[in-house]
Amino acid sequence: MDSLKNVIYWLIANSLGGFNRGRILKELINKPQNANELSKSLEIEYKTIRYHLKVLEENGLLTSVGGGYGKTYFPTEPFEANKQHFTEIWDKIGKKSNKE
Repeated sequence: MDSLKNVIYWLIANSLGGFNRGRILKELINKPQNANELSKSLEIEYKTIRYHLKVLEENGLLTSVGGGYGKTYFPTEPFEANKQHFTEIWDKIGKKSNKE
């Protein structure tokens, strides 16, 4: 699915906030979490986490279960099926951005 690869590239490598979105995706691949858990584990402001979760969900990379404070986020099935595209992009972009 090349269109999903393009969306992943755009959201991670070619947009403001892409590095944080990559970190969020990486964290959620390992373990579904709510916004508060992500904020603490990634040391990113809660409102910033909420914004990026909304962007990732609107673009079909994340889904959620529950509501309110306990709303938990998971990678979508299409994202899981195309996770290698994220890994390829993140291996180049994430490591580079982390050094800065």
